Amino acid sequence: MELPKEQIQEIKKQLIEQIQTTFPEDKKQEALQQIESLNDEQLIEFLKQNNLIKTPKNSSDKCIFCSIVFGDIPSTKIAENEKAIAILEINPISEGHTIIVPKEHLEKEQDLNEQIKQLAKEISQKIAVTFNPKKIDIIPGNVTGHEILNVIPVYNNENLASPRIKKTPEQLAELKNKIEQTKVEKNKEEKPKPVRKKQIITKEDMILPKRIP
Repeated sequence: MELPKEQIQEIKKQLIEQIQTTFPEDKKQEALQQIESLNDEQLIEFLKQNNLIKTPKNSSDKCIFCSIVFGDIPSTKIAENEKAIAILEINPISEGHTIIVPKEHLEKEQDLNEQIKQLAKEISQKIAVTFNPKKIDIIPGNVTGHEILNVIPVYNNENLASPRIKKTPEQLAELKNKIEQTKVEKNKEEKPKPVRKKQIITKEDMILPKRIP
């Protein structure tokens, strides 16, 4: 199992804090030395042996987006339908950057069905009204084998290679509130124009002027 270095360091920090607060004094120093001496790989193995993390049985078990769908990882959800959820990107390229995550673990772009694409279109409309970007790009992506759609508002020339800025949970909550309060007016259906009935001209209608001698 691969974990980001920052997460490994955070786990080690939490372990040390737990040892300092819960271990008896005669065993505390030895336990601290043991944890401090472990490198990243040894720490992960230690966590597995002590059932502190689960070893994935297959590739889908370690998919971050599947974890988000099942609620194992917190996210800022702004919409959903039967086939997908829309969440705010925590490291957005631009204001309102949203990810459309299929509820199934789809691995190919061609597997994205119309309901998933429709959610992307609906979110695009809301973002357009809320933030007024120049345009909105819907760009497919694949992370840990899970196909997604990026809904990216373009204010200048932003694209997937643009720098990202991390948002705090409070900032994401504020964005969510703005987007959810936005009302998108649906196009009013045009009333059908009345069809003019063709006038049938009869002989009686054809009154010719009397001939003047």
